[in-house]
Order: sequence, then C-alpha cells, then structure tokens
Amino acid sequence: MESYKTRAELKYDTKALFKGRWKDAILLNLIPTIISILITLLIAVVVISLANTSNTTLWNGINQSMSSEGGTGTSNIGSGILSTFFTVGISFTFLDWFRNPKMEINPIKNGLQVFSKKYFLRVLIIYILTSIFMTLWSLLFIIPGVVKSYAYSQAYLIYKDRSRMTPNEKISALDCITESKNLMKGHKWRLFVLDFSFFGWGILAALSFGIGFIWLLPYQNATKVAFYEDLIKNN
Repeated sequence: MESYKTRAELKYDTKALFKGRWKDAILLNLIPTIISILITLLIAVVVISLANTSNTTLWNGINQSMSSEGGTGTSNIGSGILSTFFTVGISFTFLDWFRNPKMEINPIKNGLQVFSKKYFLRVLIIYILTSIFMTLWSLLFIIPGVVKSYAYSQAYLIYKDRSRMTPNEKISALDCITESKNLMKGHKWRLFVLDFSFFGWGILAALSFGIGFIWLLPYQNATKVAFYEDLIKNN
C-alpha cells in the first residue's frame, strides 16, 4: 500500500539530515552561487570593456544592435543553463547524502559535479528538451506550462539514478522526461504545495536583506530531493 510522507515529514527528514552539518549544506549551496555571480560579473566587465575601448562607428552599431535585440536573450539563456547545472549538481549531492547520511561533503567537487564528462551532455539535453516542451505548452496558456514544469521536475534525478544503475548504458534524456511525467501523475499538486510552503520563509529571508536565503535554499532544495526519494520508494 502506498504511503506518501507529509510535507512536515519531508521537512523533518531534511532537518534530521542537516543536524550538526548545516555548515556542509550551506557551503554546498553557497559556493556555486558565488561562482555564478563572479562569472556573471566577469562577463559584464568584458562586455563593458569592449564597448568602452571601441571607437569605430561600425562596432558601436553592432554592439547597440546586439544589446537591444539579442543581448538580453543570450544572457538569460546562459544564466538559465548555469543556474540549472548548479542546482542539479546540488540535488545530486543531496540524493547521495540522503542515502548515505555519513558521506563527506566537498562543496566544490560535489556542487560542480554536473560539469563532469559523466553528466554534462545528458543534463544539457534534458534542460534543452524540457525548455522547448514548456515553451510550447506555455504558448497555449501560462498554466499548462507551469503544470508541465512540475511533470518534468524529476527528470534530472531519474537520470542520476539510471546512470548509477546502468553506468555503461547510454541513457535517453527523453526517456527520463517521460519517466518523470509518469512518476508525477497525481503528485504535481503535492509538489506545488510543498514549494508554496516555503513562500513565507522566502519573504522573511528577503526581509533579512537576503541573508536568510543562506539557510533557506539548502533546506528547500534538500526537501525537494526528499520528495523524490519518497516518490520512488512508493513506486
């Protein structure tokens, strides 16, 4: 008989995992965030430097065109991919941590693990496919796009598990997305409510000038991994 954990139980599991090890959880989330900010600042400095050192009318025209038409879009895509890779790497680590509570955490190595040969290409393909699918669904209305985002939400963790169980087999990104849709049937609302339950904490974190997010983000990310663990144990 299926017996899914409540939101309170999932959060309790996360707090139990972090007990005495909040430092590991915080650093695991914080270091990739700092790296992401530094990369974004570096790109901004390079673009500004090129714009300031250019004196030709042609370059100014090209630069203005790129900034007005494609600059923002390209920046958003790059930021989305980078953010996803960091988040997925952190989620992979939390999944291993839940299964081995005594594991040693290396914030840099674990947080950036998606950039390895083992994960990079497939995670990128999953990101591209889910982005395309959600965009197409959003063309109908916003709500179908949001619903599908929850349907596809477990694809990365499914890929992580399948790559562990069959390390020598080429795993289809599309199969992981399909499996996620099947796994989330009847559970999209549960995950939505779980996400919404952090809304109040998000407001408090924002009122603390963002300092509260240092604790909130690992707590929220790990709880969503606990949700996945609960799903697969009941399936």
